[in-house]
Amino acid sequence: MSKLDEAKNRTLSIKKVFNAPIKLVWEAWTNPDHVIQWWAPKGMKINVMQHNFKVGGKWKYSMPMPDGNMFISEGTYLEIEPQNKIVTTADFKPMTEGVELHVVFEADGDKTKFTFSVVHATEDYAKQQEQMGFYNGWGSALNRLETLLTNLLKQ
Repeated sequence: MSKLDEAKNRTLSIKKVFNAPIKLVWEAWTNPDHVIQWWAPKGMKINVMQHNFKVGGKWKYSMPMPDGNMFISEGTYLEIEPQNKIVTTADFKPMTEGVELHVVFEADGDKTKFTFSVVHATEDYAKQQEQMGFYNGWGSALNRLETLLTNLLKQ
């Protein structure tokens, strides 16, 4: 199996087309004031603890859980191509650790083609994360992002 096939087999992806220009989608993804409005599942609150948006910069978000514990999301930016691509390490403690997020933005007139991929260490780990609700969880967050974009366009 080639390395390309191997990476493909351990990657989970969601593709969407947002009815918003790429500049706005990029802003919603990279501005912490916007991130707190969509990153967490519906009904949950997110706190930005750190957001150093540059290659080598770190990000860290916390989400208070109903049981009083904190769900921590954090990582380090590996690659940033403005209005094109973001690659970051990511840990979502205590559920998912040691993954990379690859976020690709592509302008399509006044719309944005968007691909969100999570690369896991192994194919088995990717399958486990899929079974744990990857598509429902991230799908929900990206639907909230879509709602935020709609609201921002109305302003």
